[in-house]
Amino acid sequence: MRSFASTASLLVAGLLLSACAGSGSGRLNGWGAPRGGSPPVAERPARADERPAARPARAPEEMAPVAERRPATASGMVIPVVGIDGGDLRDSFTAARSGGRTHNAIDIAAPRGTPLVAVVDGTISRKHWNGLGGNTLYLTSADGQTDFYYAHLDAYADGIAVGTRVRRGQVLGTVGSTGNAQGPHLHFQVLDKRGDGRGTPVNPYHLLRTAELASSN
Repeated sequence: MRSFASTASLLVAGLLLSACAGSGSGRLNGWGAPRGGSPPVAERPARADERPAARPARAPEEMAPVAERRPATASGMVIPVVGIDGGDLRDSFTAARSGGRTHNAIDIAAPRGTPLVAVVDGTISRKHWNGLGGNTLYLTSADGQTDFYYAHLDAYADGIAVGTRVRRGQVLGTVGSTGNAQGPHLHFQVLDKRGDGRGTPVNPYHLLRTAELASSN
């Protein structure tokens, strides 16, 4: 009888010690539960057809393909080529071109594949290929008064099509040398449509230089 009682005592003591060790605390509040806590709950085995909970969708602004958070400027524009500062720009507006043409734009040199971004909020109004400009697109400002012409693109960004609404800083494509171009660069033109609606060329150099100087002050 004594042997049975001793054996039982040892078994109970062993169970208590095991419960204390499993709780992470040397004190118990009920069977196997730490003081101030809740009894442990066994995890239900996951079924094979169950999927993990989906992560919350990001807000639209976070999902937009924005190359970098460039500061707002006095002109309301940002430089369209990522990594280019105002000091890197060269004024080639009205420079002579072959066939008696006038260069009513500026060229911004950059490595092939450099991201090109929207200079303002607006809508893609044209997107096409032509022999001179290669892969081109027109971005029309939100108020409809200005067109921004991008030419010689190497590629368009996914989702960029006629009618696509874009935000300032959103990636439109990449620098290339398609069409009549010598070396990769962006041919960038600004057209003021407030007169006859056809668009009068405006020198982008002064707009972008002013923008750069304003953002650095």
